[in-house]
Amino acid sequence: MKTFALTTAATLLASTAAIAQVETRTVTFENEGATLSGTLYLPEERSDEPLPVVVVTGAWTSVQEQMPANYAREMAERGFAAFTFDFRGWGKSGDLPNNVRFVESPEAKTSDIKAAIQFVSTLPEVDANHINGLGICASAGYMVDAVSGNPLVERVGLVAPWLQNENIVEAVYGGKEGVAGLIEVSHAAEAAGGQIIPAAGPEGAEGVLMPIGGYYYEADRGAIPEYDDKWNNAGWEGWLTYHPADNPQRLDKPLAIVHSESAAIPQGVQTFLAGFAGDATAQWLEDVTQFDFYDNPEDVTRAADTVADHFRAGLEN
Repeated sequence: MKTFALTTAATLLASTAAIAQVETRTVTFENEGATLSGTLYLPEERSDEPLPVVVVTGAWTSVQEQMPANYAREMAERGFAAFTFDFRGWGKSGDLPNNVRFVESPEAKTSDIKAAIQFVSTLPEVDANHINGLGICASAGYMVDAVSGNPLVERVGLVAPWLQNENIVEAVYGGKEGVAGLIEVSHAAEAAGGQIIPAAGPEGAEGVLMPIGGYYYEADRGAIPEYDDKWNNAGWEGWLTYHPADNPQRLDKPLAIVHSESAAIPQGVQTFLAGFAGDATAQWLEDVTQFDFYDNPEDVTRAADTVADHFRAGLEN
C-alpha cells in the first residue's frame, strides 16, 4: 500500500502570480520518495468557499507548462480550481528510482496522478467532494487507471485520448517486428543505465523520437524553454506493452471524451467506448488534428466547454 507525504497548505504561499483572470500558485508534493512540482490554478474572482477541482495531465514527454496549462486555465476561467504537475523524471520534478529521467512509464505516471489527487484533496481551496480528472493524449490511459476505483474522484474527462491496444501499437510502430525491435532497444538502453535522445525534431530527422515537426518543435507552440525535449529509450517496453483501450470496464466514473477522426488513433477511442458500460459523453469534432487539441484556441475552447459541462453535472448530485 502506498503512502503519500503531503506538503502543508503553507506551501501554497511559495509563489503567486496573476494571469488574466486566473491566479496561479506553485506547490510541491511527494510521491514514492520524490518531490513533484505542481501548479494550482484558481479563478481570480472567487468567494472563500472551496471549489471543485480538475487535475489535468498532458501528452507523453510533456511538461505542465504545455497543454496541461492551457486546459487548467480554461477550467479556472470556468470557475473550477485546477491542478497540473510535472511527472517524476520530467520538468521540475524529482527523479524516478535510481536517478532515472525521461522514461515514459505508465506505471509511474499513474502513481503520480494518484498522489496528485490525494494532495489536492487536502487543500483548503478545494472541495474534496468534487475532484475530477482530465487526461490529454497519452495520459488519458494513465488518468483512467488513476481514477478507477478511486473514491476521491467524481468524474473524468479525456481530450484527444491516445488509447492504444496491441493492434494499434503494431500498426503505429512497424508491426510485430518493429515492436520487437523497439523492445530490444529498450532492454539495451536499460542495461546501459539509460539512453537519451531528442524527443522532437524536424520532419524526417534521424535519431529523434518524433521526427515530424509541428507542436513540439515550434518555439511559438510546444518548444518552450521549460520543455525537456528528451526521451529515454529505456521506456519503450513499458509504453509499447501498455494497452488501455482493452480494459474500459475498469472505469467506474462518468466519462466525457472529446476527439476527432482527424486526430491520433480514433479507433482506440471507439474500442474503449464499445467496451465501456458506464455513463459516457463523446463529442467528435471535425477536422481537428492531435496538435490542434493542444493549443489551437478554438479547439481548446470547444473541448474545455464539453468537459467543464461534464464536471458541472457532478455538482448537481
